Amino acid sequence: MARVLWITEHYPPSQGGMAQSCDRIVRGLRGAGAEVDVAHLTRRARPWGVAREHGGRLVTAPLGDDSEHALRRLWTALTAEGLTAGTYSHVVAFGGTYAMLAAPVLARLLRAPLVTLLRGNDIDVGAFSLRRRGVLVDALRASARVCVVARSHAPLVTALVPEAETVFVANGIDTSRWRVLPSERERARAWRAANVAPGRRTIGLIGQLKTKKGVGFLLDALAASGHAEAFHLLLVGEVEEAVTARLPAVAHSLVPFLERYDLPAVYASCDLVALPSFYDGMPNVALEAAALGVPLLASDAGGLADLADDEIGFTFPAGDAHACRAAIDRAARAGEEELAKLGAAGAERIARDFTPDAETAGYLAVLDAVT
Repeated sequence: MARVLWITEHYPPSQGGMAQSCDRIVRGLRGAGAEVDVAHLTRRARPWGVAREHGGRLVTAPLGDDSEHALRRLWTALTAEGLTAGTYSHVVAFGGTYAMLAAPVLARLLRAPLVTLLRGNDIDVGAFSLRRRGVLVDALRASARVCVVARSHAPLVTALVPEAETVFVANGIDTSRWRVLPSERERARAWRAANVAPGRRTIGLIGQLKTKKGVGFLLDALAASGHAEAFHLLLVGEVEEAVTARLPAVAHSLVPFLERYDLPAVYASCDLVALPSFYDGMPNVALEAAALGVPLLASDAGGLADLADDEIGFTFPAGDAHACRAAIDRAARAGEEELAKLGAAGAERIARDFTPDAETAGYLAVLDAVT
């Protein structure tokens, strides 16, 4: 069975979708019998340390103000634990510039094949970044396999490193642990009654709403569609100032960042969840919303194309303003029965095709292939 050194900048107690995904994948591999030692390159002010976890170790490696020192000290910390050449069957870089910077060197020192797991920004932005591109290309060249969460990312990898072997492994979600409780549904009804005008539908925009997420693009399309009065926007998370300044023109509510398990009541408040991204990975928000039966208003950016279509929502080509307006028009005209049908189809698709077991099996197959 595999023994893996897993290098990442994103792992609990860090917040955000990447930390959630990293934790889910590591737990899946450990649950399948792999031993996974996580080297967490944390940006928090935490002490260096090595602790036992179920299925492996957690090596806490704070980057601090001197990242070069931190990465070199990580090798010292590993060797002090007797984790030297021949210990590991694989080294995995889970996205992020510093993980991809350290992993090729550590893989050579440990005499283990490198597997690089790219998330959305690693390739979407990294390929065009003066600062990050060199690190990205070096990691791709050193990797026995490169895993992507969107099929559309494979051509970007090939454009940078034609010889790279790329594998698509979709994100997963455990639907048995992800549901709306009656109390949460009641909270959602109460929130709507207090905040949303009768007859309006609520569109949720949830997460770190950066420029790439296309919120401003959606606002433009909504204004041009002639249906602005039909909707109330619910923005939950981090919203850029440029977007905040435009919100008074549309009915809206702003809610600060929430922990994941505070979100079911938010999803239950929504008639639709919008993901109008210009480019993206496979957003957890899309999986979470669809799993709870909320139709998507989504572009085909990145992994959204592998997840969403007009059988579970209202989709359009990324960056196509006319098509986005048309999708908004379809959503405004859809009846309650149609929305319910789309939501049910989405929940069924997630439960069938985007399971943690399938995700774990995909990564195990990659590890087996490069042993």
